[in-house]
Amino acid sequence: MPELRPTPWSLISAIIAIGISGYIFTWLLQITVGWYLRWKTAPRRSSILAKVKLEEAQFQLSASKSLRLNDRDREKVEEHAVGSAPNGKEAENEWEGVIGFLHPFCNAGGGGERVLWAAIKATQKRWPKAVCVVYTGDHDTDKYQMLERVQNRFNIELHAPTIVFLWLSTRHYVLSSTWPHFTLLGQSLGSLVLAYDAFSLIVPDLFIDTMGYAFALAFSKFVFPAIPTGAYVHYPTISTDMLGSLDTSSTLGKGLNAGTGRGLRGFLKKRYWNLFANLYSRVGGSVDIVMCNSSWTASHIRSLWDPVRTRRRKPHPVSVVFPPCAVDEIISAIHLNPESERTREPTVLCIAQFRPEKNHSLLLRSFARFLQSNSKSQQKDSQTPKLVLIGSVRDAADATRVYELRLLAHELHLTPNHIQFITDAAFPTILAHLATASIGANCMWNEHFGIGVVEYQAAGLIPVVNDSGGPKMDIVIAWDGGDTGYHASTEEEFARHFEAVMRMAGRERLEMRMRARARAKAFGEEEFEGRWVCEVGKLVAMC
Repeated sequence: MPELRPTPWSLISAIIAIGISGYIFTWLLQITVGWYLRWKTAPRRSSILAKVKLEEAQFQLSASKSLRLNDRDREKVEEHAVGSAPNGKEAENEWEGVIGFLHPFCNAGGGGERVLWAAIKATQKRWPKAVCVVYTGDHDTDKYQMLERVQNRFNIELHAPTIVFLWLSTRHYVLSSTWPHFTLLGQSLGSLVLAYDAFSLIVPDLFIDTMGYAFALAFSKFVFPAIPTGAYVHYPTISTDMLGSLDTSSTLGKGLNAGTGRGLRGFLKKRYWNLFANLYSRVGGSVDIVMCNSSWTASHIRSLWDPVRTRRRKPHPVSVVFPPCAVDEIISAIHLNPESERTREPTVLCIAQFRPEKNHSLLLRSFARFLQSNSKSQQKDSQTPKLVLIGSVRDAADATRVYELRLLAHELHLTPNHIQFITDAAFPTILAHLATASIGANCMWNEHFGIGVVEYQAAGLIPVVNDSGGPKMDIVIAWDGGDTGYHASTEEEFARHFEAVMRMAGRERLEMRMRARARAKAFGEEEFEGRWVCEVGKLVAMC
């Protein structure tokens, strides 16, 4: 019997058959999962929309305080959105779809949450009939408690009837504690579970991620190709700076993984990070509209995502949408003049969540070093410098971190006269400290933007920030012919700049405060609203 040998044509045919089979299987999986999720959530969607309509009707009839925007404010926002839909379609102005916001930690009270609530507020102004669904894992609160906290923490009022909270049951899959090894990959895969959980609750008409879960957006695009997706990126999950930090010889000020690229384990970690960066580029390339919070973030996202976005012919480029900061409110509440300068205290203020990457320990050590040098020349009648740390506490891990910082303060001989911790402060409390402090500090390496730094500038504080990331590139820059603050990387540099500000002549210090405030005006809430509406308008036009 003659031996059967495969011919080149038979091999090619087999490869084509396998490819077609794989494509057909993927298409069937896509259609099946998408259809199932829509079918499963259709009753809940109808129920939610009916409830929203009822609450809206009750609100309109109610004599209680209205949260709706007046016509003048709405016109301000709409001016920015002109041209965001083809031919200025009326359907866009009266669009009443469902926008899903993926933000599992929406009750955390940090800068990312300010972006979320300001984005929803801008969306409500521009599309008052749209329903904003927030997918959250904060089961310890209800809708009205959440909105009250938003009002107290950020002074942002939202229109309650058109906001819906849906509670996720799989948030633990995106916690770093769930993935002690291969954390980046584990959390990213966990976000796929989170996305499926979200779509099992309701399938939106637009899907926007505001926490950095690019894999969730890729899952949405796979299951629902017709649903437009948007990302507001606070920082890239991985960046070239992170890859470079593995090789640094110094572990000071270069992130949590600095200097870990040595040896066999370091080599394997670098390979793992490079492979993950490639995967991150592929999933990020599926997003329709990409907004970044700073020039630093945008440059890294463009380098990672743009090659894939170009191949997939995404028409809209990555844009920079600076986060909303309470600039106008702070400026109206805090005056800057020679009289106010005399009421400033020698206080270093730090507003930042109590997370490891915020590097509070560097700030404590720097302040202790500053006190040592300052005590040698301090006048008897002068006030004692003080460090005030204000930040939100999300969970037990953050509470433990605050406790450890208190222990470090004790080791550094920082008494209650020298240091104060304030957790989960309301906005009036924050405003009071912004009005009296002299310096605003930020020690995080490669801080993606730095809302707190903008608030420092708006209040007239002189910022001393890490020499990296958004604070260096976008915020603490030369303005009106002079400096607006200082950059530092080490304990010595931070301590030296603290002392320089404290020793500065009153007039010179006031002039720097005025320049810093002028720079802060570029990051106001109205500017954010206009840019946000313009970008989301592109998503609405895709529906």
